[in-house]
Amino acid sequence: MRRWRQGLSSPMRDLLLGFCLIAALTGCSKLRPKPSTQYVYVTAKQTFLRDRVAAVSNRTGTVTNGQRLEILEHGRRFYKVKTEKNEEGWIDEKAVATQEIFNQFDQLRTQHEKDSVVANAVVRDDVYMHATAGRDGERLFRLEEGEKLKLLRRATLPKPLPPGQRAPQRVAVPADKSAKAVPAQPEVPPAPVMEDWWLVRDSRNETGWIYSRMMDVDVPDAIGRYSEGQRIVGAYVLTMVNDPEAPQDDKNIPVYVTVLSPYKAGLPYDFDQVRVFTWNIKKHRYETGFRERNIEGYLPVEIKTATDPYSKAPTGMASAPTFSYHVLAEDTAPVIPDPVTGAIVPGKTNVKTYRLEGNLVRRVTDPSVTAPADAHPQPVPEKKKKAVAMKAAAKKRPEVRKRRR
Repeated sequence: MRRWRQGLSSPMRDLLLGFCLIAALTGCSKLRPKPSTQYVYVTAKQTFLRDRVAAVSNRTGTVTNGQRLEILEHGRRFYKVKTEKNEEGWIDEKAVATQEIFNQFDQLRTQHEKDSVVANAVVRDDVYMHATAGRDGERLFRLEEGEKLKLLRRATLPKPLPPGQRAPQRVAVPADKSAKAVPAQPEVPPAPVMEDWWLVRDSRNETGWIYSRMMDVDVPDAIGRYSEGQRIVGAYVLTMVNDPEAPQDDKNIPVYVTVLSPYKAGLPYDFDQVRVFTWNIKKHRYETGFRERNIEGYLPVEIKTATDPYSKAPTGMASAPTFSYHVLAEDTAPVIPDPVTGAIVPGKTNVKTYRLEGNLVRRVTDPSVTAPADAHPQPVPEKKKKAVAMKAAAKKRPEVRKRRR
């Protein structure tokens, strides 16, 4: 071998060494792992793939919202992609979302897949779902008008100002206009305009945030006219009543529990009124069987059939339609939405439970425990406070009489 190398001239040795080096590099390149496949997702409602990036081009395929596309080449402001049907073409990068954005929605769906549904709603117009609450959140999935939604939770955030615009400030005006002008002193700026956002789940089981004004809570027409200028946040079937002479085609009439709130965004609670609509079999119409106002209530409302563990009568232990909800306790701090996420997390709350016995709604309470006081968004009149105190004192009078005897 040594003699063979000595017999080669210097140029021949260099040429042979170059061939060996090229062969080695070529073999190593085959062992290198191939780059992972990258994907983008269509955000437009519907768009087309083009055979080239030019003013005049031919369509090579049609893609729809949420569809996954494999990236073949990345040009300037355009992607060359391939569909699952092996259709290839160019698409504008503004019409697609990256894998990172898709992962945000996938994580959101996984985190809230077991959340309870607090109400149902219908999309008012075409709207996008956002990865976070607020107008600046990344968007991907587009909901069409009439899409059925399941509401999971609410968030409230300040409405963003247009670019370059500052929040308005009130200034002090001198009382005597004839006096020498005094430099205006800035006062406390007015409260920002708030927006409500809802975390929703659509018919495809995708989860995201949408602006509350782009949807309507699904409310039955039979009770929607009784809202009295309030916004019905949720309507829940408590039980069914059979009325053979009812004017409706379906003689099984539902009894509803509804929660209502003012038409105002940014409230630190979900509802301030609870109302039960019972069915009068004799008059064949809905009537108000129960109403509670001026509370700071929070979703969800729980509906079930249960017994009353505190009833002494044997008939009171029978199962009956029951509903319960949470209200803010009086001895807790006011609720302030999170300024970043808009989340509304109340402090201490009281659970209030009621049973429907016939057309009578009765509260389920432990007689040995005094019911805790609730917080009220509006001041309670003194007359009402006295009436409540007298009612509580009346319950204790029989015990006092027994002691005297």
